Amino acid sequence: MSELRRQKANAFRELHHIGKVLLLPNVWDVASARVIEEAGFPAIATTSAGVAFSLGYPDGQKIAREEMLARVARIARAVKVPVTADVEAGYGERPEDAAETARCVIEAGAVGMNLEDGTDDPQHPLVTLTLQLEKIHAVREAALKSSVLLVLNARTDVYLAQVGAPELRYSETIKRVLAYRDAGADCVFVPGLRDPEAIKQLVQDAKCPVNILAGPGFPSVQELEKLGVARVSLGSGPMRATLGLLRRMAEELKTAGTYSALEGAPAHADVNKMLG
Repeated sequence: MSELRRQKANAFRELHHIGKVLLLPNVWDVASARVIEEAGFPAIATTSAGVAFSLGYPDGQKIAREEMLARVARIARAVKVPVTADVEAGYGERPEDAAETARCVIEAGAVGMNLEDGTDDPQHPLVTLTLQLEKIHAVREAALKSSVLLVLNARTDVYLAQVGAPELRYSETIKRVLAYRDAGADCVFVPGLRDPEAIKQLVQDAKCPVNILAGPGFPSVQELEKLGVARVSLGSGPMRATLGLLRRMAEELKTAGTYSALEGAPAHADVNKMLG
């Protein structure tokens, strides 16, 4: 089993370097993962917010590590392609916590993980750079000991959390991105960045795979690929879009008494077959 996971980790890492953008429409349960796998995507990424929402928690590390990784494990068992897990800030403030989370990610069957530096503390919105580097080193060390070299996607929330003056955000971002890269991150993730020129500059300056969180109002996949972006993910967008469909269906049922929102749903037999 460990040899298969090593192969999956290597295959997933290679997907960041083939010159074609890696598309990851994030999933939150087995059914959504199987839909994405059947659509032909070469890897699966979980959304921590989507998993938390589906289990009744708000986003922001309110869910326990065990519950998050139990869902990741169910997903990893259900698909054949590599799985990468969004594990927020590592479920703890210490490097040892990040290392334990990395071990749990590997035990769950995933071969990649996201590690973010946001804190949800308005006074201190980012983990100190020194501590974040210690966390990255701890994750790397834990992965090396396990023999499954996790693909680490190191995320900085400078733009997402709108940290500092707008004109200073790029310099803070690139400082962190370069430090994360040099500490062993395989890919760097900058959610909230959407300006094409800034994305292009980031790709050029980072000199490593860059992940962009996309959605309405963002450059298209084709544009992002031209800018040199290696990885595009949708975060909790797909899960929230599904909730939006459910809300529209409920409203239509209540007000019009009709069912058009159900059109396009896969047949019961097809879902049974997919999950069988």
